[in-house]
Parts: sequence; structure tokens; C-alpha cells
Amino acid sequence: MPAPELSKLKEDLQDPGEAQGPVEVQLLGAEVGKAASPSASSSTVSSSAPGEALPLQALKEMITNLMNFLLLKYRAKELTSQAEMLKKVLKDNQEHFPVVFRLALECLQLVFGVEVRGVYPRKDTYGMIPALGLTCDAMQSNGRGLPKTGLLVLVLSLIMRNGDPAPEEVVWGALSRMGVCVGREHSIFGEPRELLTQVWVREGYLEYRQVPDSDPAHYEFLWGPRAYAETSKQQVMAFVLRGQLLPPTPPTEA
Repeated sequence: MPAPELSKLKEDLQDPGEAQGPVEVQLLGAEVGKAASPSASSSTVSSSAPGEALPLQALKEMITNLMNFLLLKYRAKELTSQAEMLKKVLKDNQEHFPVVFRLALECLQLVFGVEVRGVYPRKDTYGMIPALGLTCDAMQSNGRGLPKTGLLVLVLSLIMRNGDPAPEEVVWGALSRMGVCVGREHSIFGEPRELLTQVWVREGYLEYRQVPDSDPAHYEFLWGPRAYAETSKQQVMAFVLRGQLLPPTPPTEA
């Protein structure tokens, strides 16, 4: 499913209840299931409505619709409010707003690297900002595509976890377990090799170089100068631990 343009997002959100929008459903479903219930096999989630259990599939649909709405607002650089979300997205399911809103925010942070913040002193008014102040999404022309800050934060954390520099095979191995595979177009992130070894290298977020004296040639990733300028390793690690972004480390061969 190709990443839609802003105009396509607007079309989808004319009736958010009918459109699935840009969120990759398989990825969203996995994250919602993980965040919403302590049991992977649970098919219902406790809601804020007394005595009600919300079916997981219904929860996924509501979160998908709310994420689509918030992504549109993020790209348009517009604020939103609880009243607007209730009117345009939740509609007849307003009693479930607290749990849907909380999980939508967690998924936005995890998948897209977008944080939703309350706007002081306005009550129940929210704005969306990129995680850690990273400007990689702002550098994309004409507001096209979907936010990729979440993937950049994950890659930076993987490099840290593996010593900076990190062998490229370790980085690709970790990403492939999330469904982000070299040579395969991803619905949110596009072709990952081009993104990591060309786009983010050109923008200064990553360095990609041959390991000195390696024969045959091996390559490694490092933090780039723009990553150091816009954030820090302490901030990235704190963000990752808060969102539990790191996939498990693969076992090393003896």
C-alpha cells in the first residue's frame, strides 16, 4: 500500500470511519495488541465505559482512524482539540475516547516518531511535534509522504546499542524482524536501503562507510553530525526506553 499524499489523507478523512488511511494495519495491529493488553491472546480491552469490554478489532479501527486524523493535522501543522476528535473521528463511540486516545498516541510515537502535546493554557487542545526535535520530516519537500522520525530514532538507538559504529548486517537484521527489509518497498518508510544509506546520509543524520581494511568489504553505520546537533544519545535512549522501541538483540555466535 503506497504512502498517500496529503490530499489523499484529506480524502480519507472526509469520513474517517470508512477509510483505513495510511497506517499499515499489520504493524498497527501488533503494536495495539501489545500496548492494549498484557495477554497476547486477549481479544478484548478494558475501556473507560463501566462494565464494557472493547473488542480488539474495534479498538484497532478506532485507533487507525484517530491516527489518520492526527497525521493529517501534523502535516498541515494544525492544532486539534478533544471536541474535534470526538466530533470527526469517534462519533458514536465517544465513551471510549480515553483508551483510544492513549493508545493512538503511543502508536504515533512508536511507528512515526510523532509526539502529541497539550497546548497550554488551552484546555483539551493538542499539537503534534517530531520526536526529540529531529527535523528529518520537515526536510521532505511539499509535506509529502508519512513521518519517518520513528524509524530514524530506532536506527540511531540500534547504532548506540551496538557500539557506534554498528555493523550494517546487525542493523538490517534488527529492522527485518520488524518487516523493514532491504529491497522491499515498505508502506510507511519506502525502500529502506535508499533511506538509510543515501537520504539520511545526505541529510547528515547517518554515516555509512566501509569498515577499514575489511576484505571482502563490510560496511557500518554511525551517527551523523546532524543527529548530534539536533539530539543526544542520552535523549534517544530515554525516548527509546520510554517507548520500548528496541527489538531484541540477536544472539552472537561463539
